[in-house]
Amino acid sequence: MKTRAADNQENFFIPAGMPFAELRRSTNSGRHFKPHLHHRFSIGAVDAGEVIYDVAGTKAVLGPGSLALINPGTLHFCNPREKKKRNYLILYLDSAWCGRVQAKLWRQQEFLPVDTVLLAHEHLYREFLALAAMFTGENTEKCALAPALAEFIQAVFLRCCNPEHPDTSPPDRQLHIEEIKTLLADNIAAPLSLEQLARQLSVNPYTLLRRFKTATGITPHAFRLNCRISKARKLLRRGMEPAQVALECGFFDQSHLHRHFKAMTTVTPGEYQQNFL
Repeated sequence: MKTRAADNQENFFIPAGMPFAELRRSTNSGRHFKPHLHHRFSIGAVDAGEVIYDVAGTKAVLGPGSLALINPGTLHFCNPREKKKRNYLILYLDSAWCGRVQAKLWRQQEFLPVDTVLLAHEHLYREFLALAAMFTGENTEKCALAPALAEFIQAVFLRCCNPEHPDTSPPDRQLHIEEIKTLLADNIAAPLSLEQLARQLSVNPYTLLRRFKTATGITPHAFRLNCRISKARKLLRRGMEPAQVALECGFFDQSHLHRHFKAMTTVTPGEYQQNFL
């Protein structure tokens, strides 16, 4: 289904039997994103116009012929260049599914992040557009799409991942940040203040805030808000009423959900949900 704002169209697609993959297709869009993050691995492309995007402080220009790559949990935003409209595609892939694809290549246990935010590769760009057409085609068979997607993502990982690259983060600090992320993502319907979080971890609230923002580029409050939006998307896809989604995800009311959902996705909860009803 389609949603319209003037001549702008926003479409979302999840193939039957493939809940680990979601494609967004935006046509003639001048909408702007605020900085946000996803818990899924994302691949973006434009087929008309140009965008400037920022991934964890690294800026790049994306035009036809290249792919934007965004690791899970990475703060980013992507907006049209010189306020001009653009056509773009974003593929969201569950990181656990990506990890299983990678395990067939390197036998590692967890998702291995890509080491670049821009992949300039004309052939893979064309393959991505062909995949997108399969997502949106009503007669596309899962038996054809699933292996094509796996083959494409393997090619991306082989080109952009380095399984030999060591993790230079201090183990104790990295574990601490991951523990904070887990606590923030847990029970998102309940309130959780910085002071409460600090007491659970036996640290100073201001020290926690500073270290978390240094490591992630985002405050604990903003990270938790992104977790709520991620959960809201899942519930909306299942057909839950937006008012109930707001309560399930810890928002004050439906208008509170509406405001933050649109700021991070550029569409309203209702516009998003229409694609799956």
